[in-house]
Amino acid sequence: MENTYLIAGLGNPGKEYAETRHNIGFMAVDEIASRLGIEFSRMQSKAMVTDGRYKGHKVILVKPRTFMNNSGQAVSALVRFYKIPLDNLLVVYDDVDLDFEVLRMRPNGTSSGQKGMQSIIQQLGTEEFPRLRVGIGRPAGKMPTPAYVLQKFGNQEQDILPFVLRKAADAALTFIDEGIITAMNNFNQKPE
Repeated sequence: MENTYLIAGLGNPGKEYAETRHNIGFMAVDEIASRLGIEFSRMQSKAMVTDGRYKGHKVILVKPRTFMNNSGQAVSALVRFYKIPLDNLLVVYDDVDLDFEVLRMRPNGTSSGQKGMQSIIQQLGTEEFPRLRVGIGRPAGKMPTPAYVLQKFGNQEQDILPFVLRKAADAALTFIDEGIITAMNNFNQKPE
Protein backbone atom coordinates (compact mmCIF):
# COMPACT_ATOMS: atom_id res chain seq x y z
CA MET A 1 0.00 0.00 0.00
CA GLU A 2 1.56 3.27 -1.12
CA ASN A 3 1.49 6.18 1.30
CA THR A 4 1.74 9.83 0.26
CA TYR A 5 3.72 12.22 2.44
CA LEU A 6 3.81 16.01 2.29
CA ILE A 7 6.89 17.76 3.62
CA ALA A 8 6.61 21.54 3.90
CA GLY A 9 9.68 23.66 4.55
CA LEU A 10 8.99 27.15 5.87
CA GLY A 11 10.69 30.37 4.84
CA ASN A 12 10.19 33.67 3.04
CA PRO A 13 10.16 33.99 -0.77
CA GLY A 14 12.60 36.30 -2.53
CA LYS A 15 16.35 36.45 -3.12
CA GLU A 16 16.93 38.80 -0.18
CA TYR A 17 15.75 36.09 2.25
CA ALA A 18 17.29 33.08 0.49
CA GLU A 19 20.19 32.44 2.87
CA THR A 20 18.70 33.76 6.12
CA ARG A 21 18.19 31.75 9.30
CA HIS A 22 14.39 31.98 8.92
CA ASN A 23 14.69 30.05 5.62
CA ILE A 24 16.35 26.93 6.99
CA GLY A 25 13.07 25.05 6.33
CA PHE A 26 13.34 25.90 2.61
CA MET A 27 17.00 24.83 2.64
CA ALA A 28 16.11 21.49 4.24
CA VAL A 29 13.45 20.62 1.63
CA ASP A 30 15.89 21.67 -1.11
CA GLU A 31 18.31 19.10 0.35
CA ILE A 32 15.57 16.44 0.30
CA ALA A 33 14.68 17.34 -3.32
CA SER A 34 18.34 17.01 -4.27
CA ARG A 35 18.50 13.55 -2.61
CA LEU A 36 15.41 12.41 -4.52
CA GLY A 37 16.74 13.85 -7.78
CA ILE A 38 13.79 16.23 -8.25
CA GLU A 39 13.49 20.01 -8.69
CA PHE A 40 10.87 22.57 -7.72
CA SER A 41 9.20 23.29 -11.03
CA ARG A 42 5.56 24.22 -10.48
CA MET A 43 3.39 26.65 -8.56
CA GLN A 44 0.30 25.28 -6.85
CA SER A 45 -1.86 26.79 -4.08
CA LYS A 46 0.58 29.67 -3.42
CA ALA A 47 3.57 27.30 -3.12
CA MET A 48 6.46 25.88 -5.11
CA VAL A 49 5.77 22.15 -5.33
CA THR A 50 7.56 19.07 -6.60
CA ASP A 51 7.07 15.37 -6.03
CA GLY A 52 9.07 12.20 -6.21
CA ARG A 53 9.36 8.75 -4.70
CA TYR A 54 11.23 7.41 -1.70
CA LYS A 55 11.27 3.71 -0.78
CA GLY A 56 7.87 3.04 -2.31
CA HIS A 57 6.19 6.19 -1.01
CA LYS A 58 5.09 9.27 -2.90
CA VAL A 59 6.69 12.41 -1.43
CA ILE A 60 5.36 15.91 -2.13
CA LEU A 61 7.75 18.72 -1.21
CA VAL A 62 6.37 22.20 -0.60
CA LYS A 63 7.84 25.69 -0.17
CA PRO A 64 5.06 28.24 0.46
CA ARG A 65 5.42 31.45 -1.60
CA THR A 66 3.38 33.42 0.91
CA PHE A 67 5.47 35.12 3.55
CA MET A 68 6.25 33.07 6.66
CA ASN A 69 3.29 34.45 8.66
CA ASN A 70 0.81 33.12 6.05
CA SER A 71 2.37 29.68 5.49
CA GLY A 72 -0.88 28.02 6.57
CA GLN A 73 -2.71 29.19 3.42
CA ALA A 74 -0.48 27.10 1.13
CA VAL A 75 0.08 24.14 3.46
CA SER A 76 -3.58 23.64 4.40
CA ALA A 77 -4.74 23.98 0.76
CA LEU A 78 -2.23 21.33 -0.39
CA VAL A 79 -3.03 18.97 2.51
CA ARG A 80 -6.69 19.11 1.47
CA PHE A 81 -5.99 18.87 -2.27
CA TYR A 82 -3.81 15.75 -1.92
CA LYS A 83 -5.96 14.34 0.93
CA ILE A 84 -2.89 13.93 3.15
CA PRO A 85 -3.56 12.30 6.54
CA LEU A 86 -2.11 14.71 9.14
CA ASP A 87 0.20 11.93 10.41
CA ASN A 88 1.85 12.09 6.95
CA LEU A 89 2.45 15.84 7.04
CA LEU A 90 5.85 17.06 8.23
CA VAL A 91 6.56 20.78 8.67
CA VAL A 92 10.24 21.78 8.82
CA TYR A 93 11.10 25.18 10.30
CA ASP A 94 13.62 27.26 12.25
CA ASP A 95 13.55 27.47 16.05
CA VAL A 96 15.41 30.15 18.06
CA ASP A 97 14.85 28.18 21.29
CA LEU A 98 17.13 25.38 20.09
CA ASP A 99 20.89 25.76 19.74
CA PHE A 100 22.23 25.83 16.20
CA GLU A 101 22.64 22.24 14.89
CA VAL A 102 20.04 20.74 17.26
CA LEU A 103 17.03 19.00 15.67
CA ARG A 104 13.73 18.23 17.43
CA MET A 105 11.06 16.10 15.81
CA ARG A 106 7.69 15.93 17.54
CA PRO A 107 4.34 14.30 16.66
CA ASN A 108 2.43 17.48 17.68
CA GLY A 109 2.65 20.60 19.86
CA THR A 110 2.16 24.35 19.99
CA SER A 111 3.76 26.87 17.64
CA SER A 112 6.00 28.21 20.48
CA GLY A 113 5.49 31.63 18.91
CA GLN A 114 6.83 30.67 15.46
CA LYS A 115 4.52 32.65 13.15
CA GLY A 116 4.60 30.19 10.22
CA MET A 117 3.58 27.33 12.50
CA GLN A 118 0.92 29.51 14.13
CA SER A 119 -0.56 30.11 10.68
CA ILE A 120 -0.55 26.37 9.81
CA ILE A 121 -2.13 25.37 13.15
CA GLN A 122 -4.79 28.05 12.66
CA GLN A 123 -5.58 26.99 9.06
CA LEU A 124 -5.62 23.25 9.83
CA GLY A 125 -7.55 23.79 13.07
CA THR A 126 -5.25 21.42 15.01
CA GLU A 127 -1.78 21.06 16.53
CA GLU A 128 -1.86 17.30 15.89
CA PHE A 129 0.68 16.92 13.09
CA PRO A 130 4.42 16.13 13.01
CA ARG A 131 7.05 18.84 12.85
CA LEU A 132 10.84 19.05 12.63
CA ARG A 133 12.35 22.06 14.38
CA VAL A 134 15.84 23.03 13.25
CA GLY A 135 17.77 25.02 15.85
CA ILE A 136 19.18 28.39 14.80
CA GLY A 137 20.11 29.61 18.30
CA ARG A 138 19.30 32.89 20.02
CA PRO A 139 20.66 36.31 19.05
CA ALA A 140 23.62 37.55 21.08
CA GLY A 141 23.22 40.69 23.18
CA LYS A 142 20.13 42.82 22.72
CA MET A 143 19.43 42.09 19.06
CA PRO A 144 15.65 41.66 18.55
CA THR A 145 14.67 38.14 17.43
CA PRO A 146 12.90 39.34 14.21
CA ALA A 147 16.11 41.05 13.04
CA TYR A 148 18.20 38.00 13.99
CA VAL A 149 16.13 35.43 12.07
CA LEU A 150 16.31 37.57 8.91
CA GLN A 151 20.12 37.67 9.03
CA LYS A 152 22.34 35.36 7.01
CA PHE A 153 24.23 32.66 8.93
CA GLY A 154 27.64 33.65 10.31
CA ASN A 155 30.86 32.24 8.77
CA GLN A 156 31.32 29.47 11.34
CA GLU A 157 27.64 28.51 11.02
CA GLN A 158 27.93 28.42 7.21
CA ASP A 159 30.73 25.86 7.52
CA ILE A 160 28.44 23.58 9.57
CA LEU A 161 25.17 24.33 7.71
CA PRO A 162 25.55 21.62 5.00
CA PHE A 163 25.92 19.01 7.76
CA VAL A 164 22.81 20.36 9.56
CA LEU A 165 20.77 20.25 6.33
CA ARG A 166 21.91 16.69 5.57
CA LYS A 167 20.89 15.67 9.10
CA ALA A 168 17.48 17.37 8.71
CA ALA A 169 16.95 15.56 5.37
CA ASP A 170 17.99 12.26 7.00
CA ALA A 171 15.46 12.88 9.79
CA ALA A 172 12.63 13.63 7.31
CA LEU A 173 13.41 10.57 5.18
CA THR A 174 13.62 8.36 8.29
CA PHE A 175 10.19 9.72 9.29
CA ILE A 176 8.82 8.58 5.90
CA ASP A 177 10.54 5.19 5.88
CA GLU A 178 10.48 4.12 9.53
CA GLY A 179 7.96 6.40 11.28
CA ILE A 180 8.13 9.25 13.74
CA ILE A 181 9.22 7.28 16.83
CA THR A 182 12.35 5.96 15.09
CA ALA A 183 13.07 9.41 13.63
CA MET A 184 12.71 11.01 17.09
CA ASN A 185 14.95 8.37 18.70
CA ASN A 186 17.65 8.80 16.05
CA PHE A 187 17.68 12.58 15.64
CA ASN A 188 16.41 14.28 18.83
CA GLN A 189 19.81 14.58 20.46
CA LYS A 190 22.41 17.20 21.17
CA PRO A 191 25.16 17.51 18.56
CA GLU A 192 28.50 15.91 19.49
